[in-house]
This record gives sequence, C-alpha cells and structure tokens, in this order.
Amino acid sequence: MSVSIRQLKIFEATARLGRLTAAADDQAISQSAASQALKELESELGYPLFMRIGRELVITDAGRNALPKVGQILQALDSLMHSEADEISGVLRVAASVTIGSYLLPELLSQFIHKHPQVDPDVRISNTGEVISAVEKGQVHIGLIEGPATHNHLLITPWSEDQLAVFCRPDHPLAAVGKLTATQIAQQRWVLREHGSGTRAVFDAAVQQVCGQVKLALELNRQEAIKQSVKAGLGIGCLSALSIAEQVDAGELVVLHTPLELRRRFSLVSPPVEQSNALVRAFVEHLQQHAKAETVDK
Repeated sequence: MSVSIRQLKIFEATARLGRLTAAADDQAISQSAASQALKELESELGYPLFMRIGRELVITDAGRNALPKVGQILQALDSLMHSEADEISGVLRVAASVTIGSYLLPELLSQFIHKHPQVDPDVRISNTGEVISAVEKGQVHIGLIEGPATHNHLLITPWSEDQLAVFCRPDHPLAAVGKLTATQIAQQRWVLREHGSGTRAVFDAAVQQVCGQVKLALELNRQEAIKQSVKAGLGIGCLSALSIAEQVDAGELVVLHTPLELRRRFSLVSPPVEQSNALVRAFVEHLQQHAKAETVDK
C-alpha cells in the first residue's frame, strides 16, 4: 500500500470542510489535484470515502470510521515537528451550543488566548445536535454542549453545571405570585427553543416528569427572540439563568419557581484521538480549571 500524507490531509480537509474546493484551498493545491488525491487514496484503501449526491460530497460510513485514524496519523506527524517544549499554538476549532457560545465561551477564550497568544480560535455556534455532528465529522477539535447526549464513538465528558429558569413579563398574572404549579405548567402557553437544542431537551424531560406536556406558543432557535417574545406577552419561557440575568436585574423579566428539575450539566465532546493533541489538552484543562473555580465560588 502506498498512501501519502498529502492524500490523508486532503481527505481530512474534505471531511472537515464539506467541499472539495474548500479542501483544495485549505491545502493550497488545485481542485483537480485534490480530486486525484482522493481517488488515489480510495483506490489504495479499497473502499469509497465519499458519495456524491448532487453537488454535495457526503462521507460514507467507511470514511467516517477512517477519519479518527487519519486524524491520529496527522497528529502524530505534527508532534514529530513540534516538541513538547514548544509553546501552545495553532488553530483551535471549537463548536459550542448557544448558551455556552453566547455567555461563557467569549470570556473563556479571552483568558486562554491571553495565556497562549499564539492560538488562533475558530468558533461556530449552533445547537447541541449540530455541535455533535461537527465533532463527528472532524470539522472541529472539540464541542461544548449543554444538553444530555450519548454517542458510540465520541467522548462526552461532564464539565460544568447550569440552571435553567422559567420566566415571564413583569405584568403577567403569575409574576406577583412568583411560582407555577404542575397544573399551571400544563395550562400556560410556552415560548421555547427548537428541538435539537440542549435547553429544549432538558425542559422536555423535566415536563415529562411533572405534567406530561405543555402548550407550545412558539418554537424559536434564538434566545433573544424568545426573550423578546415573552416580553411581548406571547407566553412564558425557559432559558439558562445565564441568558436572562441582565433582564431579571433590570426588572424586564421575572423568574418563576416551579417543580421542574431544570439543572443540567455542560459537557465536552471530542473524538478519542483529540486527547493526544497538546492544544486541545491545554484548552480542556483551562475549561476544567474554570469549572473548579466556579464550584468554589458557589
């Protein structure tokens, strides 16, 4: 078998970026050369790595299984070129679900880059399901999610804790009472995150334990849209307490106590191979140190 490093790099870049043209640009070669490299690699391996559906390249099951092994090879090669004593540097690709990406990650990245100024962050923010998909496809080094999740091939490690809060506008009839009973939970109209988000998964699981189901007024994928909808009187909402703290302090929203169990864990998502990546290890240690500090403060 004669497999080249260039072929492996083109495969990894195509899987990560989703397009052959983008992979060719990433590796600074022509599209025809990238296409040829992929064909040669598939020929050497004896199985297809991608299927073409219309204009899209979709990774095959065999390609998905090969991807972490290829990543391990490329990381081993990189470690030969950089000693352990080298300063932490390089592109750190992170995917974060909305609450983490909006309210925690900016400060965490700022602190990390202050310690390691040679690190160049590349961040994407989406819901929990999309974060897991990005890690699975090798598009990012690590994912930060806020909902319960399992995966056969990825490591999902609890990292920190968060509390969801139920809230309404100040002139809502429930605001003066400050709480919701199980019966009232089922009666209210709710403005919630979309299915696939960690926030929605925690809320749905909690409701199942108390009253079975709720009346859905709106389903939105933006936290700001949910807050504005609640302010407009379209229903009551449920988001991370982190995301409504400013509005609660300003008296624009009121938190309601409920019998719902809305505590959840933030988790780190990574392929096993990333544990050998010095940059990723340093970032994970930074996150864990932050979580410990938060626990002590509480």
